Amino acid sequence: MLSVIEYTVTAIVCLISAIIIQRIFIKEALSGTGKKTIQGIKWFGLAIFVWGIGALANIILVTVLQWEPVNRVVIYLGVFISLANSLFILLSLPSIEHQQNRSIIVRLVERFTTKEFILLYSGVLGMVVFVFIATSYNNTEISNNFIWLIDIPISVLVAISLLYELNKAFTARHMRFMYLPTFALFILILIAVSHRIIPQDRAVQIIDQEFWALMGSITAISFKFLFILLFSILLYSWKFLSEKEQQQTLAQQLRTKNNELKKRLEHFELANESHLETIKGMKIELKELQEANKIELSDRQKEVLGNLLYFGNSKSYQEIAEAMHISLDGFQTHIHQIKKILNVSGAGGKEQLIEFARSNDFLKYATVKDNA
Repeated sequence: MLSVIEYTVTAIVCLISAIIIQRIFIKEALSGTGKKTIQGIKWFGLAIFVWGIGALANIILVTVLQWEPVNRVVIYLGVFISLANSLFILLSLPSIEHQQNRSIIVRLVERFTTKEFILLYSGVLGMVVFVFIATSYNNTEISNNFIWLIDIPISVLVAISLLYELNKAFTARHMRFMYLPTFALFILILIAVSHRIIPQDRAVQIIDQEFWALMGSITAISFKFLFILLFSILLYSWKFLSEKEQQQTLAQQLRTKNNELKKRLEHFELANESHLETIKGMKIELKELQEANKIELSDRQKEVLGNLLYFGNSKSYQEIAEAMHISLDGFQTHIHQIKKILNVSGAGGKEQLIEFARSNDFLKYATVKDNA
């Protein structure tokens, strides 16, 4: 009865947990999470799934086919399930993230590709299993539990490596309080292994049979529950830290971009100030140039230019001078001074003076137009 309860609880919990973990794996894979990290989620999920499948198979064998839990086939199936579980846990260990040195087992796993390690593991243990089965299957003097000798070294190595890697990971996540649960998992695995190897007929000679069976069931269920719990904590702490690192990375990128924008803004401000200074200097120079080139004509010179513009080329200097009632020499003296001020020289001087007077509206200074 205890065996059926153990198998039922294990099957329900492990299969549900495995389905949830594999859904997390699919979700993380679609979101683009690092391959190494999500591979660890996959292998952990498969390890738990194997436990569930093994428990389900045991339920069928014990309840439907009415086989005893100590039946040789049931025990062989249990060894196979345990070895497969150990394989998947070993494959998942490299994905447990921490910055400390890796254990020897993890370094050994990392030396091979996943396919190579599975083939090596299956080949070596397959030969060992064949030897054990060939030796003990038809030998009634050898206990059925003898086959568990294959699984014990593997389970102990896995338990030690798991304890080491989990403690290092929890240390990296500042979760040292998880040391006690991981150590408890290690002890429970050792107890479960010891319970497997000791034949029941030998154990009942020392302790009560019901107590022995109860201890085995409780231990088997407890370490599976604790394993799932520790993995869930590890998974969610990784997820939390991963999101935190992503947020920190995003914040750092935003700070970097903000600093770059500030530098560019400062550069533009300096360039703008430089341009403004240049424009200001140019305005000052232009103003100075305009001041330097500012034409100052006397009223008499403006009158001369006004009258020259009024008559244009229709009258000579002599005729314009007479119209102004001044001598030709006086008129020409004014023309000479105006040319000097306006920097007019060469042929066509008269036309240049007329054009200057027209562009500056000097017609208003003409005094002889009403008498023309």
